[in-house]
Amino acid sequence: MKRYLFILLLALSFSGYAQPKVNNYKYIIVPEKFNFLKEVNQYNLNTLTKAIFEEKGFTVYYDNAELPTEIAADKCKALTVDVQEKNTLFVTSLTILLKDCKGNILLKSKEGKNREKEYKTAYNFALRDAFTSLNDLLYVAGSTTEAPATATAAAAVPATPTSNTKTESPAVSQPIATAEAKPVEGLLYAQPIANGFQLIDASPKIVITLLKISVPDYFIASNGTANGIVLKKDGNWFFEYYKNNALVAEKLTIKF
Repeated sequence: MKRYLFILLLALSFSGYAQPKVNNYKYIIVPEKFNFLKEVNQYNLNTLTKAIFEEKGFTVYYDNAELPTEIAADKCKALTVDVQEKNTLFVTSLTILLKDCKGNILLKSKEGKNREKEYKTAYNFALRDAFTSLNDLLYVAGSTTEAPATATAAAAVPATPTSNTKTESPAVSQPIATAEAKPVEGLLYAQPIANGFQLIDASPKIVITLLKISVPDYFIASNGTANGIVLKKDGNWFFEYYKNNALVAEKLTIKF
């Protein structure tokens, strides 16, 4: 079973929409206002865009900021972000584009969609949904066109318990101590992604990412710092993972 999960995660790490040549760029420039919006950083979309690219290892500047000498001397060392909106009556749809200094589109995300009526929530969810297709995109210092796949595969290995199989199996079957169980506060909304769901709070912020497997009501899960499973027991959802060799269970309230 663990070998199957390892293969699944490894396969997912090589999938996605990211084009390797984009990963060779260190710098990304985000406009202070996207063309389809009326105000600077409206709905915090520009801040969110900058933050997500920074999480992926890029050095990001706003277009109205003082740029470092390296970029000022050669604008072609940076990519520019553009977000496009597709006007529909009931659905907010956003697509992320990365362009070079000549305006060529080097990368295009999937069309992120959301049906929420409140504008700020809809735009934030739609932008995050578009970013899910760029999960494999990251900047690695000194990277080549081969580096992104290598870096992604390396990152996937620690998430899978491939060692100490004999000692882990009995631990999984042990009952969870009440002292270890704790709830995650607030309602989490399950937003579909390519291979499962991302659980988002009211901020909105991604709290946990879920990956589907063949077992009903059972997901491979990660909250960014801990890797484990999310499963349904006695009508309730739990996020279970190991911390300091102890099994921890966090009770979740999820709206699918």
